[in-house]
Amino acid sequence: MMRGNSPTRKVLIIENDPEVRNVIYVLLAGMECESEVSHGLRSALIRIKETSFDAVLLDLRCSDEAPEQALSQIKDARPSLVGRVLVITGEVTSPGVFEAIERQCLPQVPRQHLTLHLTTAIKAMF
Repeated sequence: MMRGNSPTRKVLIIENDPEVRNVIYVLLAGMECESEVSHGLRSALIRIKETSFDAVLLDLRCSDEAPEQALSQIKDARPSLVGRVLVITGEVTSPGVFEAIERQCLPQVPRQHLTLHLTTAIKAMF
C-alpha cells in the first residue's frame, strides 16, 4: 500500500532481461507499487486486457512490432493507459524509434540511467 490514504499503484513491467526486470521490480517495490512482469508484448496485451494497470514500463526490444504499433496496441487494449506508458530505451540506435517516442510525447528512461531516473519518471506519471 502507498503511504497515507493513497491506493496501491499497479505497474506492468514488459522487459525480457532478467537483471533489468529485477532492478525495476525492486525500485517499484520501494515506491510501494505492485508489479507484474511480462516477457513480451503478446503476453503483456493479454494481461493489460485482464487487469487494470496504472502504468506500463515498456522495453521496446520486447516486441517485433514498430514502436508506434506496440504503443497503439497497448492503448487499444486499455485506453486509460494513454500517457502512462514509460519507454525504457537502451540499445536503440534507430532515429525513427526516437522520433516515434517524441511524436507521441512518451516519457522515456535510458536503460543505462534506469536506477537514477525511474523513480522520478514514475512519480511524474501518477
